[in-house]
Amino acid sequence: MIASLRGFVEEIAGDGSSAVLDVGGVGYEVNIDTRTAAQLSALAEGEEVRLYTYLQVREDAMVLFGFLSRDELQLFKKLITVSGIGPKGGLSLISMGADELRFAIASGDTKMISHAPGIGKRTAERLVLELKDKIDVSASVGPDGSPYAPQDGDVSAADPAASDAAQALAALGYSMSDAVRAVKQAKSEGSEDTESLLKAALKYLA
Repeated sequence: MIASLRGFVEEIAGDGSSAVLDVGGVGYEVNIDTRTAAQLSALAEGEEVRLYTYLQVREDAMVLFGFLSRDELQLFKKLITVSGIGPKGGLSLISMGADELRFAIASGDTKMISHAPGIGKRTAERLVLELKDKIDVSASVGPDGSPYAPQDGDVSAADPAASDAAQALAALGYSMSDAVRAVKQAKSEGSEDTESLLKAALKYLA
């Protein structure tokens, strides 16, 4: 099984659905999500990248799916255990962002989940039903598999002020996914404590 690939980006499909990674002179075509495509496009010429991969074996082909972190790969594997969600659907969901998707599942935000291309309301509801109790919104890891260290703008259990602000917004009736985005915006603008984060986030949501 191919667990990961490390090499240089040779080309990226025009629609961002796949990339060819040159690994020791061998080009591997890897299906990717739109966020990964954007990040690969931003790499400097000659810069190496590692993609963590999932290999789908079909009767007519073997298809690789690639992710920039083990965290995204593990979330993808959970997604495709849900009936009605195949690898393509899993990629579509991952393109929303791993943290945003986890919060949407944990908070039952089927409206946000169904915004992903190819994911309808019933599939979103099934996804929440089957994974809600299996998703840990604080369980994030870095690209090398080490415990995730919060960065500026992140919202997680390791950032009590931001987490409390997001929970307060959710209590006011906002979806958790919208609350998380608003709190991230507030943090990026310099707010730190719960009260200032909440006030700034409310202005962002207005």
